[in-house]
Amino acid sequence: MEYNSLLEWMFNKLPMYQNIGDSAYKKDLSNITQICEYLNNPQNNFKSIHVGGTNGKGSCSHMLSSILQEAGYNIGLYTSPHLVDFRERIRINGDMISKDSVSEFMHDNFDFFESNNLSFFEMTVGLAFNYFSFNKVDIAIIEVGMGGRLDSTNIITPILSLITNISIDHTKFLGSNISDIAREKAGIIKEKTPIVVGETQDEIKSIFIDIANIKRSEIVFADDFIYDNYDCDLQGNYQKKNIKTVLKTSEILQQYDYKINDGHIKNGLNKVSINTGLKGRWEVIQNKPLIICDTAHNEAALKDVISQLIRLEYSKLYFIIGFSDNKDLDKISKIFPENSEYYFVKPKIDRGRDSQEVKQIFQSNNRKGITQNSVNEAINQIKKTSSEDDVIFIGGSTFIVSEIFQ
Repeated sequence: MEYNSLLEWMFNKLPMYQNIGDSAYKKDLSNITQICEYLNNPQNNFKSIHVGGTNGKGSCSHMLSSILQEAGYNIGLYTSPHLVDFRERIRINGDMISKDSVSEFMHDNFDFFESNNLSFFEMTVGLAFNYFSFNKVDIAIIEVGMGGRLDSTNIITPILSLITNISIDHTKFLGSNISDIAREKAGIIKEKTPIVVGETQDEIKSIFIDIANIKRSEIVFADDFIYDNYDCDLQGNYQKKNIKTVLKTSEILQQYDYKINDGHIKNGLNKVSINTGLKGRWEVIQNKPLIICDTAHNEAALKDVISQLIRLEYSKLYFIIGFSDNKDLDKISKIFPENSEYYFVKPKIDRGRDSQEVKQIFQSNNRKGITQNSVNEAINQIKKTSSEDDVIFIGGSTFIVSEIFQ
């Protein structure tokens, strides 16, 4: 079976959370444990850093990878989801895993995966661990897919764990309130393993402290510390919080005798996109009119993005947006400014929210617009009336943003 056929099998034959939601969510780690044992536990052959949280974990993972690459280390990076190419999920020093490596791994293990009815995410995590082990990475930065305690990545024993922040998301699986979600995220805290929490949130701070104490792990809150300002090629204002989290993490790595100096940090933060291939974080697609995209997809993340958007100078602000079906759109719609023009698009996944339904919810809150069949169709429609002084924002879902790069 060739590469494209193998990918189609992975995406379509087995359940995958990003497409269908509920049926892809596992209630324990038995499957990933089974896979790793079958592969001779490759996750034990390299050091790792585990990165969880609600928002910012992808940015932090890529920042850390960039800094460590600048310091000369051989760095594995596992993140999800991807925007265009499946191979974006698995990188070494910014280079995506090769198609041949994916095909060889899947061919070698196809019968095992098929007979055990393993999920897309479980197979992909197994592939990443195997790839990092084979290529003898110095450190692998492993981003949690969803939650933490029951996430397939949570089989690793990291040298350090990092939790960015907690906000309401994936409530069907993680809990309906911030305390329950925090406990799920805190499931990545390991015995005698330092934990960096990016943001102090008073209502859940004690949850992290109590679990860290039980695990006998040192815990620090990055926003308790003051650092010099560093420039970063990721231009979203929300990245300031992520940068502080990464700086504290780098400081702990220095204490562990990792040879990271200030030059590595400066260069790493200035070249995150170049070094790691990260896309879709406050990314400028075009000027005149200014087109910006961002993968923010929940209430907390969208608040940060929109607060920066409305401070820009423009004649008119356009939104091309779409959402998955698990979002509280009545609440989210009120974050967006009233005096803007909206184009609603259904994300091209099974759990994408119908664009007509999104339009009705936004319209009920005085955010008016029209539906379109695709992001490109919306852009072409806007270009008929927009001026060079306008701003166009594309987002609401990772899968809306992915259409741009396709």
